[in-house]
Amino acid sequence: MKRFKRLIIITTMCLVMILIFSNVSFNKLLSLPNDIYVDYKEIESANEERLFGKFIKLDMKNEELNTDNTDQQNGEVVFKLFGLIPIKKVSVKILPEEEVYVGGTPIGLDIKTDGVVVVSDSVVDPISARVIKNKFIQTGDIIKQINGQKIGCVNDLTGFLQCVGQDSAELVVRRNNRDLTLNVPLLKSDNNSYKLGIWIKDDCAGIGTLTFVKADTHDYGALGHGVTNGSDENLVPMQNGEIFSCRLVNIQKGEKNKPGELQCVFVERNKKGSISKNTNVGIFGHLDCVDDLVDTNKTAPLGGRLSVKAGPAKIISCVSGISEEYDIEIIKTNYQNSNSDKSFVFRVKDERLLKLTGGIVQGMSGSPIMQNGKIIGAVTHVFINDATKGYGVYTDWMLENL
Repeated sequence: MKRFKRLIIITTMCLVMILIFSNVSFNKLLSLPNDIYVDYKEIESANEERLFGKFIKLDMKNEELNTDNTDQQNGEVVFKLFGLIPIKKVSVKILPEEEVYVGGTPIGLDIKTDGVVVVSDSVVDPISARVIKNKFIQTGDIIKQINGQKIGCVNDLTGFLQCVGQDSAELVVRRNNRDLTLNVPLLKSDNNSYKLGIWIKDDCAGIGTLTFVKADTHDYGALGHGVTNGSDENLVPMQNGEIFSCRLVNIQKGEKNKPGELQCVFVERNKKGSISKNTNVGIFGHLDCVDDLVDTNKTAPLGGRLSVKAGPAKIISCVSGISEEYDIEIIKTNYQNSNSDKSFVFRVKDERLLKLTGGIVQGMSGSPIMQNGKIIGAVTHVFINDATKGYGVYTDWMLENL
């Protein structure tokens, strides 16, 4: 038994030494997720460019595929040292061959929350005129339950407090993506009703950008990151949501330590579709009407993470009033093994965009990023200290949620 263990250790050490001296990119190999999106050309390109090291070859193996296109086509990629020794296997999903409508258009978002969001944990005492800060509940918390009763909206909360009949209540709140149970004292008003002593709301509205729309179903992906409560990374739990066409009225340019923004207006009569999912890599749903949101003559295929390379790329945006391509440079790519909205880093190079916006501004999140004719990701964040630099999310992660 000891000899067998010793043999395993020696074999493992030999393999590690072979990998080290074979110029294998450990970081790229180890940080790949268990499932990725690819197409056959990306596998060929990865082998030609020796993406994972000089002696690593990617071998694509398909599972049986349905011919009616109703199921996702799956397979497996085996990473082989010297083309012979398997060192890693990754399940893959074949990228759809059909092209999608290219986004870039600003959209209005309106989400009805599942629970109520704490806008402020401070109120003014009408008798003493002092500001009272709640010591238990924080700005940004999402109240989900009171004394075991589900809270879906502001009316649920106020209705419960009117008849609670006690000086404290047990609350379940969402904070920093964790559910906490709190025993919170209540404030009693002159008319013997109770209050929590906070400002709350049950909806979120804002501006984002459409990334892509499937031509056959009109299902879409947008924003590239989640809709949060604004004070931390709490994803807003939603009951339902709607998107609207909107009109750009002004651009506040981005500066160092001062993010800019697209200032837009939208009204309910311009509803274009619904929001069904709010995730950390974007919002997803269905468009009832694509008019004014996409140019149906402008389509492109979707690209997987293996096709994303450091180098020239394009942002598609309508910040000038029409859909245009702007030059950027991808300066770093990350081989993430879990979904994140910071998949790669880029810098804006196009003088036209820099003159218009100063770089990346709020409201541009979701703008498609294209490289070699494919949509490979979407804009997600701007660097606070440098508006010319931003983050993008891989199309892979968005496809998983679509």
